[in-house]
Amino acid sequence: MSPKKIVIIFLALSFIIGGTILVITNTKKEPVVIEDVVEDIIVDTNINENQIGKSVEGRPIEVFEFGYGGKSILFVGGMHGGYEWNSVLLAYQMIDYFKTNPNAIPDDVSIKIIPSLNPDGVFDFVGKEGRFSVADVPTINNDIGIGRFNANNVDLNRNFDCKWQPESSWKGNVVSAGESAFSEPEAVTLRDYVLKIKPESVIFWHSKANNVYASECENGVLAETSQIMNLYANAANYGAVESFTAYPITGDAEGWLASINIPAVTVELETRDSTEFDRNIAGVKSIINYYTFY
Repeated sequence: MSPKKIVIIFLALSFIIGGTILVITNTKKEPVVIEDVVEDIIVDTNINENQIGKSVEGRPIEVFEFGYGGKSILFVGGMHGGYEWNSVLLAYQMIDYFKTNPNAIPDDVSIKIIPSLNPDGVFDFVGKEGRFSVADVPTINNDIGIGRFNANNVDLNRNFDCKWQPESSWKGNVVSAGESAFSEPEAVTLRDYVLKIKPESVIFWHSKANNVYASECENGVLAETSQIMNLYANAANYGAVESFTAYPITGDAEGWLASINIPAVTVELETRDSTEFDRNIAGVKSIINYYTFY
């Protein structure tokens, strides 16, 4: 083979090999930044939404969980369903707040929110499944308590195991407390969830009385209950009341919690048609701060 042909073949092979290397080089993808992926995962897993039970009519009872800390604080709305619909909307506003402000929860604290313990009662008055808006709420006088009870016509806040009786009272009216303590699936749902997470304290949103009430069962008010009652009341500009005396109550959830040594308070909003969010986020933050340094 002549020297000229050898040179031509060498140049051709160099061109082919060089082109192949160029193609391989140009098809190389940008490296994945692992830190960005990890950050996204952390944001997503900071919030857990779980179904923890069902109502009498099969509607889901959900909890929204924020943070990883060992000190759990549980907030509960909608014990009395549609009759106290603003307590449900307040709970959802709190959920929205913590979704957009995850840094508001210290590392050693976790927040749990059950927005609606009585979804059948909400549906009974509002006529809508799941989350709703103020525009969905009928503009009628609801002093008679439409949507207050569950689908078995039981007042859920009389169905817990503290001084339980088959009948109890509400504003001078006799109400059913169920066939036994924890006869209702909604009450069982709250009981089982509490026993599972063992919260530091539980705060219930109700309406309306413009007060924060302490809880007790057979052994008086727990010292820590009085502390969180006063903290929330002062921060949210509500009154603070050690004992509810307007009428006799048996089988209330707060009393049951006191009987198992878990501090619990009832936050009664001032109205039944407003969530009073600014006042209540101040109250919630005061409780978070308490358990951050407790």
